[in-house]
Amino acid sequence: MQNLPTKSSAKGNVFTVADFYEAGRASLSLTLVAGGENMSRTIDEPIVNRPGLALTGFYEHFAWQRLQIFGNAEMAYLESLDDATRHERVKALLGRKAFCFIFTCGRKPGEKEIAFAVKAGAVILSTPMTTSAFMHHCAFVLEKLGAPTTSIYGTMVEVCGLGVLFEGDPGLGKSETALGLVKRGCALVADDLTCIRKDVGNNVLFGSASAATAGFMELRGIGIMHIPSVFGVSAVRGEKHLELIITFKRLDDVKGEIDRIGQTRRTKTILGVDVPNIVIPVSAGRDLVNLVETAAMQQKLILSGYDPVDALSEHLRKRADKIQIDSDKTTKKRKVRR
Repeated sequence: MQNLPTKSSAKGNVFTVADFYEAGRASLSLTLVAGGENMSRTIDEPIVNRPGLALTGFYEHFAWQRLQIFGNAEMAYLESLDDATRHERVKALLGRKAFCFIFTCGRKPGEKEIAFAVKAGAVILSTPMTTSAFMHHCAFVLEKLGAPTTSIYGTMVEVCGLGVLFEGDPGLGKSETALGLVKRGCALVADDLTCIRKDVGNNVLFGSASAATAGFMELRGIGIMHIPSVFGVSAVRGEKHLELIITFKRLDDVKGEIDRIGQTRRTKTILGVDVPNIVIPVSAGRDLVNLVETAAMQQKLILSGYDPVDALSEHLRKRADKIQIDSDKTTKKRKVRR
């Protein structure tokens, strides 16, 4: 599996105020009030902060790395102060490196406060949303922007409800297998290049296509296909939980590597998350579509708590015990007859 270099790190994706503004402008109804030239500032902590205590003059543990939210409560307090004190408190926040202020409920700061912020290199945004609603929806935008991400060469398909990623050398049939699965009612997530996002809170991965190639597939000899146009909109998925990685390898490359029983559970680690991994040998005549579909069904069975290897071992143990018991009974009867 080849991961492409990205700006993501172990702590998460690095993004700016401009990235946040573009990502949340529609869903959060954001408007730029001032400081457009300062939008390149990095958001180090993707979370919001209500600076109530800081406005009263208590600055210990002030979370300046976060987005500062000013709702009706903060504005009411500032409006209760005289002009000199209010200006002093705003300057104090700016002096402690606060760089982005978001005013909810359609509120906006005064001209003096705006001038102070622009001079200090800060950004001022406004939204008509209530403070509680804004903070709720903003958390999702920030979480998605800040999540660790990477890009992987591979094709991802939803098979039997599972997100399955195919990886392997070019020419082994990843796209052809995906096409066969789509014709069986599965759904394409991404072809050739899959973007992976980590949900840090739940420690799981999600895969999606890049914005440029979503819904498209390349097939040797046919060219570029637009899957929704050919098979309908239900044949694609925007994002899917990654639960299985299938590695295609040439048969000659896996001699002695395949566990024919399936007792050994292989995994691959992406962004610190272990994902179940199955190696499928590729050779002439093998029905990869059927094998991948079966592998996905098998993985669903394992995830439900049923392990066929353990079940077979238990079945054989009970059978051996029964044979031993029957043998002991037969031996005992013979001794009694004698």
